[in-house]
Amino acid sequence: MSARQPCPPAPGPLEAFAAQFDSLFGSLGRRRSFRHYLSGLLAPRDRNKTLTALADAEPVAQAQSPEVQRLQYFLSEADWSAEALNARRVALLQSEAATAAHSGGVLVVDDTGDKKDGTATAHVARQYLGSLGKIDNGIVAVTTLWSDGRVHYPLHFAPYTPASRFPGGTNDPRFRTKPQIAIDLIERARAAGIPFRAVVIDCFYGDNPELEGRLAQRKIPYVLAHRGTGSQGWARAEEAHSFAEAVSDLPRAAWQRIRRRFHDGHRESWWMAELAFLRFGPRKAARALCATTDRRRLPSQTTWYLSSNLKGASLEEITQLYAWRNWTEQGYKCVKGELGWADFQVRGDTAIRRHWALVCAAFSFCWWQAAREGRLAAPATPRPARTESKPARAGRAGAGKKYPPQTTSLLAAGAASRASLAGAFPLAHALLECLGAGAATTWARSAARGRRIRSADQCLSPELTNYR
Repeated sequence: MSARQPCPPAPGPLEAFAAQFDSLFGSLGRRRSFRHYLSGLLAPRDRNKTLTALADAEPVAQAQSPEVQRLQYFLSEADWSAEALNARRVALLQSEAATAAHSGGVLVVDDTGDKKDGTATAHVARQYLGSLGKIDNGIVAVTTLWSDGRVHYPLHFAPYTPASRFPGGTNDPRFRTKPQIAIDLIERARAAGIPFRAVVIDCFYGDNPELEGRLAQRKIPYVLAHRGTGSQGWARAEEAHSFAEAVSDLPRAAWQRIRRRFHDGHRESWWMAELAFLRFGPRKAARALCATTDRRRLPSQTTWYLSSNLKGASLEEITQLYAWRNWTEQGYKCVKGELGWADFQVRGDTAIRRHWALVCAAFSFCWWQAAREGRLAAPATPRPARTESKPARAGRAGAGKKYPPQTTSLLAAGAASRASLAGAFPLAHALLECLGAGAATTWARSAARGRRIRSADQCLSPELTNYR
């Protein structure tokens, strides 16, 4: 066998990362295109990360240039596996102590939708798109993300194909619902040996009985969000049917006040109460709770209705686990926009999956390099929350049966010191600025203009993050 030809190196420290994937590409051309693609995704651009932008070519005049066509072939026709590349990426993150998943983190399940025109592109149809907040023509991907409030990165992803694209509709054997895809992604994370404290899911998935049942059947710990007004099952007319009804029946003494500390250092007063109705209760398989900033008005944007099957967890811990989902998801979506998750201009299923795998690789490089440079602190050892029991006071008739003894937790520990990707991503641009002068400055201007950026201080409710 002839010796492998050396590949022109990627800029700066990106080469050390890209070299870890060389065994997945059987030719010099593929290894070179892989480096070129990652460099293009990470480099700041003033336009979408299309193939011409990645090749630094003019959109129309140079669309047929050799560099653009080389990347097109690499994405659509070259012989390599997106699944193998994704597995190698996840393994690399696990090899660094600062980014390795541990049992104190959470596995976040979510989906994201982006607008796409026409129907020739795989998986594209009229459906709810989270980026637009309405039904429109586009593509949706279901994803899993690991986080411990300090580091967060994507694990696996899969496109959702609407029933309208199948001849048999929902009865077509190839059709899979989003919750079914979510279960498959959770199992893939478990098969990859990713530890987590709980699966954390928003109210769109949390209100799905099939998903909740499968998680419980497989004894997978979870924290699910729910809509307050959605019925949770059958009960007598005088009993609570929903989270909102159960909360409205709570006596004032059922609430406990905590102080939550956020990643930017500021603190907020929150109220928590455990609920007991239908299948939920402190001595049942699933517990229910309400966390809010105002126990009287229950503002929709800062009120969470949660359920969990975690054994021995305090209400405070359950709330903190879900809080990680909100903050990390928002940062994740911001960076996805900068890396061009939805900017692909290919039509086939294989090419789309490859583009997403490459975007995830570019995303992970930022964390991987920051860990190698010692910019990330090692994860703190999780400590169990201490609690003390207090008898509940009676509310209105039936409160003794519906409302259990409350647990008063100590002061909320809040998130540990976080090295968010908001800091790691400009780092990657600075490392790659040899691609073009002023790389970090260009990205900073783009972020300052607010392109797909939301302030990390804004509190998000399950309703606002319901990306169907």
